Parts: sequence; structure tokens; C-alpha cells
Amino acid sequence: MVKTITAKEIAQKVINHEDLFIIDARNTDDFDDWKIEGRNVKVHNTPYFDLLEGIDPIKDVLPKNQEIYVVCAKGGSSEFVAEQIEEAGYSNVYSIEGGMKAWSEHLEPIKIGDLKNGGSLYQFVRIGKGCLSYLVESNGEAAIIDTNRMIEQYEDFMSGKDFKLVALLDTHLHADHISGGKKLADKVGAKYYLPPKDAEEVTFQYEPLQDGDEIKVGNTVIQALYSPGHTIGSTSFIIDDQYLLTGDILFIDSIGRPDLAGLAQDWVGDLRNTLYKRYKELADELLVLPAHYMGINEMNDDGSISEKLGVLYSENHGLQIDSEDTFRKTVTENLPPQPNSYQEIRQMNMGKINPDIEEQREMEIGPNRCAVR
Repeated sequence: MVKTITAKEIAQKVINHEDLFIIDARNTDDFDDWKIEGRNVKVHNTPYFDLLEGIDPIKDVLPKNQEIYVVCAKGGSSEFVAEQIEEAGYSNVYSIEGGMKAWSEHLEPIKIGDLKNGGSLYQFVRIGKGCLSYLVESNGEAAIIDTNRMIEQYEDFMSGKDFKLVALLDTHLHADHISGGKKLADKVGAKYYLPPKDAEEVTFQYEPLQDGDEIKVGNTVIQALYSPGHTIGSTSFIIDDQYLLTGDILFIDSIGRPDLAGLAQDWVGDLRNTLYKRYKELADELLVLPAHYMGINEMNDDGSISEKLGVLYSENHGLQIDSEDTFRKTVTENLPPQPNSYQEIRQMNMGKINPDIEEQREMEIGPNRCAVR
């Protein structure tokens, strides 16, 4: 029986910047679209069908004195390939349980820092998808921002801790991942907040998030800052006068795209105004915490994704474009492909459709594509 390893264990190795060697046995098109990445991760792609007769096609690349991890789409083919490698005389071979599906769904909580009046802020890194969500806890209460679909992982994290979830907030109506905010709010009896300009078509009750609103969580206040551009309702949050949660407006190495509701030309002016005026008025010392990251190069040594606002104004390429025309061209012409199933994801986040769990997983498979490169 071949040894297996969980997506969580692999994620922790990536976050700890360990040396990893991975054989990815998916089709090359799928591999080229999206793979396991890390500072010290080496991935070699040879499709499963090329390995049915044995491991000759990969013999020259397999390391002799290092663990070998095998991944496929769902965890079946990788077990077969790992067995083949083991039978050829390699001892430390592991199949990654659940494959890239499991990798896409794992959330890794990382503590960002303490809050001034007691409590903490955590970032949940969805390492296989580049999504980031946040949990604020203070004096017995908690809020989650930009909740992912896998709500059980937040519940597991909170289990046994002495705080009650009182608020779920989305910075905007997401188009690249299914929000778990409303579902978790309903489950625990908390309030669900959404910017009303993004919620005109939603089919459920929610609490409107307006510019300047303050949501109290224990001894901490989450302050809403209207920051349109990625969507017409995009809203950022300032926590404790030290953290700026930017949603999909500003990332560490890029800026948000304005086209996912088909209104790039309309919203590009809002995007520029938010990035070049509204945020410019904020303190340079604020730690920017985005809702996504694009690549492993944005990861800090502890696995978190963050940078001070002042540093981004000197280093982020999306904040260096003086000409409005050049900016308009950059954010409407340099766009990556739109996220997989983004229209269906928006429909689901509005409450208009309710596909089963396997369909939801399929809708989310692949990389996030919320940024202008």
C-alpha cells in the first residue's frame, strides 16, 4: 500500500519553505494552467497515461535521496504512479490525498498580529487558490471577512476557543470563488454584511455596508471604506488603525481588474480614484491585507501575505502609472483570462443558483485571476 500525505501537510511544508519534489500526473494543459508552487518546490509534469507502462519517462528526473510526492486531479492516478515509482526501488514516495481538488480547498490560518485593545487578527491562506480571508477576534466576539466556501475549516479553527462569531463580511460580490459568508452567518445566527451596490440582484437578506460604517467586534472596530473599482460596491476595511483589508482592489504585486461584471470601461475611473486618491490619503504604516495573491513571490517568511501601504506606493507597478490614459489602457488591455465559471460563481453568490457540492468544486478549480498583471 502506497504512503499518502494530506494537502494540509503539503501546505505546511510549502509555507515552511521546505524542499519538495513533486511529480504532477495531470494532463499538461491542466498543469500549465495551475500547479503546486512554493519557494523551494520543484514540480515535474508527466501525464498519467505516459506512465501506464512504467516510470521510464521520468527515471532521469527522480531524486535518489529525497521524498517524492505525486499529485493528480483527485488522488486516484497519483496512487498508481506512486506505486510504480516505489516498485522501481524508491522508498520515500507519497501520493497526495484528494489531489489538486484537496489542494484547492485547504485553508491555512496564520496569525498576523495582536489588536490594540486585546484580541488577534488571523489570515487564512487558501494556498491552492490564492484566496485570503480574515478572522478578527476580540473580547469574546469574532468576525470573518471574505469567507471561503469551506466553512467547516473556520469552525474547526474556532472550536474550543472562547469567542462567538457575530459578523460575516464580504468586501464585494466575489466572482472567482464561492462565498461562505451568508451560509456561515445563517448557521451560527450572525449578521452577514455586503456592499449594497454589489447586492442589487441578491435574493436574500443582508446588512448593507456603507462608507464609514463601524462594525463592533468585542473591543475592536472594523471601519468600512468605500473603495470601488474592482466592482462598483468594493469596500475596504480599516481595523485598529493598523490594518487595511483591500479586498480585490490592491494586491501586493498587482492591482484589481475592473472587468468581471463586464464594465471595465465604466469602472476604470473608480479604480484609479480609489488607488491614486482614496488610499493615498491613508497612513503609509497601514499593513495591506488583500483578498488574493498572485504568486508565491508575494509570500512572507511566515507564509502570510502583507505589506505596508507606503512600500506598495513605491514598489507596486500598478501604483506607478502617472498618465490616466496609460492607466486606462493597462487595466483594460493587460487582463489575464477571466476566472473559470465566474458568471456562475457570481450567480451563486447572489443566491440565484444552488449547485451541488461537486459542481461547486468544479466551478472553483484553477488559479485565481482577479488581478491586472
